[in-house]
Amino acid sequence: MHSGNLKVQTFPLPLSTPKVRSVGLSPSPAQPIRVLIIDDHVVVRAALRMFLDSQVGITVVGEASGPQDALGVAARELPDIILLDLDLGEANGLDLLPDLHTAAPDAHVVVLTGVRDAQMHRRAVRLGAVGIVPKERAPEVLLEAIAKVAAGEVWLDNLLIASVLGEMTRHQPSSPPLDPEAIKMKALTAREREIITLIGQGLKNQTIADRLCISEATVRHHLTSIYGKLAVGDRLELAIYAYRHGLACFPAPQCEIHPKAALT
Repeated sequence: MHSGNLKVQTFPLPLSTPKVRSVGLSPSPAQPIRVLIIDDHVVVRAALRMFLDSQVGITVVGEASGPQDALGVAARELPDIILLDLDLGEANGLDLLPDLHTAAPDAHVVVLTGVRDAQMHRRAVRLGAVGIVPKERAPEVLLEAIAKVAAGEVWLDNLLIASVLGEMTRHQPSSPPLDPEAIKMKALTAREREIITLIGQGLKNQTIADRLCISEATVRHHLTSIYGKLAVGDRLELAIYAYRHGLACFPAPQCEIHPKAALT
């Protein structure tokens, strides 16, 4: 995975690389982003805790060196963000991912690792990780990744996410949606379908708002409605759902909207 391609963007990600900038964390002091650190190196955990606890809007609620204590802390503290190293000495962080989602269902996992194996990164995303930050990146990059993932976005390399999506869509049958899904999609308004299509093109909320001549807050309200109607939890799930059911086109030379997803 080439660290130079990392970026935060709506899903899927375009090819441009953002500039690292100062990060303004939006949660109020009463509701900081709660972080759990999982790394087998004591010095790394201590340095991360000291750095993150010095940031406004972030609090470290726990740390762990291996699977057993990690699951215990995750279930007890229910963090918003879990920073997970893939190499935990005698344990593999990939094996821990499913159990972490069970222990803390609302937590978002950001892989913070020195492992550069692209196949392991793809497996991490398939197992539910929504961010990957190489340890050699600047501290500001980690802060921005935490802020964006906590806000419901993803922090992934564009080639990585395209590869994972391609694998997932290839394993899906090309049959029409089942009736329950058709009922869900029928409940979508024309505006909501427009927004889903633009998300499928990789546009951010503000860009979508500008394109549709509405406010960014209105876009967020539409997304909340869309999530509820389609029973998806975030933008990543929405994009995958849209590609599978013909509500948006997977980036390719040619693509047709599924006839059953079209407006009547």
